Parts: sequence; structure tokens; C-alpha cells
Amino acid sequence: MEETRNFIEAFVQEDLSEGQRCYGMQVHTRFPPEPNGYLHIGHCKALTIDFSTAEHFGGICNLRFDDTNPAKEDTEYVNAIQEDIHWLGFDWGDRLFYGSDYFEQTYEYALELIKKGLAYVCELTPEQFREYRGDTTKPAVSPWRDRPIEENLDLFQRMRNGEFEEGRYTLRAKIDLASGNFNMRDPVLYRIRYIEHHRQGTKWCIFPMYDFAHPIQDALEGITHSLCSLEYEAHRPLYDWVVSNVSIPGIKPRQIEFARLGINYTVMSKRKLRQLVEEGRVSGWDDPRMPTLCGLRRRGYTAKSIRDFCERIGVSKVDSTVDWALLESCLRDDLNANAPRVMAVLHPVKLTITNYPEGQSELLEVENNPLKPEDGTRMVSFSRHLWIESDDFMEVPAPKFKRMHPGYEVRLKGAYLVTCTGCTRDLAGNISEIFCEYDPNSRGGDPADGRKVKGATIHWVDANTCADAEVRLYDYLFTDPDPDGPEKDFLDFVNPDSLITLTGCKVEASLADAPLPEAGKTSQSYQFMRQGYFCLDNKDARRDHLVFNRAVALKDSFRR
Repeated sequence: MEETRNFIEAFVQEDLSEGQRCYGMQVHTRFPPEPNGYLHIGHCKALTIDFSTAEHFGGICNLRFDDTNPAKEDTEYVNAIQEDIHWLGFDWGDRLFYGSDYFEQTYEYALELIKKGLAYVCELTPEQFREYRGDTTKPAVSPWRDRPIEENLDLFQRMRNGEFEEGRYTLRAKIDLASGNFNMRDPVLYRIRYIEHHRQGTKWCIFPMYDFAHPIQDALEGITHSLCSLEYEAHRPLYDWVVSNVSIPGIKPRQIEFARLGINYTVMSKRKLRQLVEEGRVSGWDDPRMPTLCGLRRRGYTAKSIRDFCERIGVSKVDSTVDWALLESCLRDDLNANAPRVMAVLHPVKLTITNYPEGQSELLEVENNPLKPEDGTRMVSFSRHLWIESDDFMEVPAPKFKRMHPGYEVRLKGAYLVTCTGCTRDLAGNISEIFCEYDPNSRGGDPADGRKVKGATIHWVDANTCADAEVRLYDYLFTDPDPDGPEKDFLDFVNPDSLITLTGCKVEASLADAPLPEAGKTSQSYQFMRQGYFCLDNKDARRDHLVFNRAVALKDSFRR
């Protein structure tokens, strides 16, 4: 076994030692998402820890949907979460569970607590109970805390039968109203809700609270280590109280907390992400500007880059905010090594080589990826008429401008040396066509006479064979690095320039036959030379309408 990599694995290793609680046992973890939205990059850290910890120790990890709160849950999210986890490269085998599958057992354990005198039916509203439970120095007692056991059993059964309106009663644990931890001050275990469940329909009108249902589900599944975010640290005493006071045989799970993942220039709240969708500020959960996995996948992020990101940030006990540029850097590293290089012109202007024969064309052999010779080469057509980037030309050059301008020689990528001879403008004064002459003895970009060329290398596409494309350039969704900070309304910082759509772009002919991705699936990424990394949009791209999303620019802004 590899050495432990973080404090969680150190705890697990300790539990596996001879004489300890898990000696001779298989490590068993679980990932328990609530199906009330799509997974985002923040969830990635948790699911990576859950699955990777089990994998590290040769154990297993369950996927369990925490669907005990039906208000926002939907089968759509259940399916999307499974797809995202598989996309990241993790699998739960035949260990797929739903919290709602344990409703009957959870109800029986609630009855057990009532019979032990450890739970009671309370009539206080949440607001009233906050007054009754007092503060850390002045605890108070609910008037119904000592209700007789038989009366509690009767009322709880009638709650299940649907005899009472919502809010009339709750079932509370009887623990310690003087505890300094407010989670231990008689927390609610069950509440009445008349709402249809996505799996159970209307069978149930009482639903267990997360703090009661979750430890029971962990114990029933034989979970050895319940790994969760730091916000549940204060809930651990209640977790331990539940598993210690219900009669589930076997090992009691151990809860271990870790810091949540925060990233700048975005929000991680599913409620706020849903608000962005519902108010039309983004095109959907899979909008490439969203931090959701389906949005990142559509934008061009790879599973490898996201797993690498989670590995780099590590596991900590202290909450912190990570720079989004680190995630971009992880993607850039992956795509730089693996993405084929192609040429695309996003702001095209016509270039005519006046001494190249009209009607003649030739094929140039270029490498698909200089870092991966095994990826081979492809043929790119070249002719008298090309497209180049408009900002690669200046009629009156600025100081140190090394690109195309009259009388100056530059390289056309993989083709020839050319010298600009002039340009024409349209009625509006815009450059409409640039003229140049080529050196026929410089094929491949190297002059036969060995002269040194100071000009830059410019990319291009053949005007006779290229394909038209729409290109979408994405920026941060928010203008503030901490849009969700104290006393801020995150909607005030939505970036109006987070999406720029370019039409009339020109891409080399090979991309016209690029495989179109299936809806929602990963698309092949390409490096557009000198531009960045792009992929075909997995929703809008068609054979007759190519749409490319920029995943990340070429420049790495992350400070290592």
C-alpha cells in the first residue's frame, strides 16, 4: 500500500492497525449527494476524497442519494449525478442506494428511541423552541419533553397516518438542553411534510432530518468512515449519539471532516446556481460559465484536469479559497500534452499572395502534436488566397511590431516566407484585403539562402477550403473574486462580458469533419495555434454550423 497522503488517510490507517476498531476489515466509504441540483466543482473534492480513500486502501465506496428532503429533488438530478461521477472515472459497482429506501427502517429506529425515553413529540414551532432552549447559560425545557412514552408513540403513529397539518408536531431527540453545542439541544428528528417524493410518491408524509437519517444509513450500509465537509464537525456529537442509541449491529461509523473547496470568481451554493438558471442569467445548468461538472465538460474541461486539480489542492482542516487560475492551469497542462494543434482565424482578413499562381494549390504536411509524435501528421491545403488574423497586420506599424506590415517579411506557419506589399480598405475605412509576395524557395518557412527573418510566425487558413465557425469566448461569470462575500448580493457582480460570441470565424478544413460530440458528452479538444484550447459545443454544434467553445487561453496566469 502507498504511504498515506493526508490526515484522513492517517486516521483510516490508524483504525486499520492491530487492536483498533477496523482491524481486519475492508474500508467502506460513501458519497451521499442530495439530488436537488447538478454536481459542481466543489462536490468534486468530496467525491474524490470518498472514492479515492476507499481505492487507496483497497476498499469500496457506495453512492447513496440523500433524498430525504423531497422539496427540490428530481430524477433528472439523480441521472446527471451518476453521469458526472462516471465521467470523472469513479464507479460504485452494484452499491447504488437511496436514503428513501431506508424510510421504514428509520421510522422503526425512531420508535425505538421513543420507547427508550430518548425522543418525544413536541408541539413547539421552530421559533418557539429557540426561545425555550435558551442560551448556553440559561437552558429551558419544552413543555412536552416529559410527555409519556405511550402518548408519544400514539402521536408519532398518527403523524405518519397524516392526521395532522404541517408544522403541528415534530419528533425531537431528548439529549441535553444544557449542552454548549446547540445541535445537541433536543434536535428535530422528524417533521410533517405533505409533498410528493420522486421515488416514494405520497406514501410518506413524515420525513427524517438529515442528522438523524444519515448516521442510520451509514450504519446500515456498514460504512467504516463517514467523510464529510467541515460544516458537519459540530454535528458529529449528534451523529455519534444516533449510532450509539439505535440497535444497528456491526461497527459504528467514524465521521471525519475536511475543509470545503472554495474557488474565487464563482458561487458554490446550489440555491444560487439554480437562481442564475431560473432567472435566465445563464443558459442552463450546463452553461459553460457555470462551475457545474456538466458546464465544465461542455466548456472543454477534462476529467483528468479536474482530478489533478483536486489532488493539487490536497485535503485540509482549514477552509480556504483557491484561485480559479489553478484549475485553468491543470486543464492547460493536460491539453498541452494531448490536444491536436490546428489553425483557426477568429477575426479574419483576406490575404492574397500576388505572385502565387491563380488556381494553384498544394498540400503541406504538418504535425498534429509536436509533443506526441505518435499522433502523426495531417495535410493542410495552401493557395493564393488565405485568411489571417486582422490584428496580425498594421499598415503603419507600432514600435517593435514584428508581424505583417508593408515591406516587412514574416513566416506563414508551416508554409512560406512572405513580404507585405500593401492593402486596400473598404468604404468604411476598414482593411479589406492585404497583399504580399512569397518566396517560393522557402517552403516550410526556411529560406534557401539561409537569411535570418526577424518577423513573427503567423497562422492562417486556406480561403478555398476552410470552414466557417462560430466561436464562444468565456470569462469569469462574476467580476468580483468573492461575489458571495458578507453583505454582498452576488447578482450585483454578474459579468456582462462573461460570454463573447464571434461569428464568421475561419477554421482549417480538417475541423469540418471533426466528430460531433453526443449531447452532454465530452468533446475532442484542440489547440487553436496562438489562440487557446477549444472544443466543439456538445449541445449547439452541427455539421452545417460548427460552434467552438474556448476552454482556456494559452497563457498561464497561475503563480506556481
